[in-house]
This record gives sequence, C-alpha cells and structure tokens, in this order.
Amino acid sequence: MAINKMSTLSDQAEEFIENFGDLLVRVFHLLALFAIGATIVWAAVVAFSGMVEKGHATVEDILLLFIYLELGAMVGIYFKTNHMPVRFLIYVAITALTRLLISMVFVEHNPDLRIVIVTGGILLLSVGVLILRIGSYKYPSSNADDETDLEDQDREA
Repeated sequence: MAINKMSTLSDQAEEFIENFGDLLVRVFHLLALFAIGATIVWAAVVAFSGMVEKGHATVEDILLLFIYLELGAMVGIYFKTNHMPVRFLIYVAITALTRLLISMVFVEHNPDLRIVIVTGGILLLSVGVLILRIGSYKYPSSNADDETDLEDQDREA
C-alpha cells in the first residue's frame, strides 16, 4: 500500500514538473516572439523615418520595407500556428538579393560576374519555392488544417 502511494506521488510530481517546464518554455517562446516582433517594428520605423528625413524613397528602401513586412508576417504566422513557414524565409532571401542586385546595377554601374551570381541565386531560390509549393500540394502534412490556413494567408498577402 505504501509503495503504491509513493508511486502515485512520484507520478504526480513528475507530471507537475513536466507541466511547469512546458509552461516555462511557452512563456519564453511568447516573450521571444514578442521581442523579435518588436525589434522588426522598431527597425521598420527607423528605416521609414530615415526615408522621410531624406525626403524620398528609393527602390532599395521600399524593398527593405518589404523585407520587414515578410519578417513580421513570419512572426505572426509562427505566433498563431507554431509552424515556421520556410517559404517566407526564402521570400526574404529573394527580396534581399533583389535589393542587392538593384544596388549593384543602379548604384555601382559595374556589370560583372557578381550580377550573374546574384541573379542565379534568385533563380535557385525561386525554384526552391516552386519545389516547396508543389511538394506541399502533392504531399500535404498530417496537419492539413494548418497548411490550409497558411495557403489562405499566402493568397491574402
């Protein structure tokens, strides 16, 4: 009888510790997401105020704002679904490379092999997005509802 009681107490203590640990992880997760989101908003506001201060915005500036927008969307989707959409990371990379390409062409005016390398990178990333889209369509994950929500959010964006 005493052994059964000790075993029950041990199981209850283990369950309490696991639940407490899960709570701590969840709180850290939410705080970290909030901090990342706030940092993205802060950086976007600073970039925008710099454009206002200059009195004009270049294409590079606008693409930088798109990068902040995509990062914010990633944080929002991750906050709601606990799934990191890899495609959004690739979109950010494509936008960053496009921004670099525009800088190379319009600012430096120096046609060289770097332009071909950057455009090749954009092409490879675009093919990667296509492969991910086809793969997620043909082989949906076990969380079909989550994928459907992400697809709906992609269409809205």
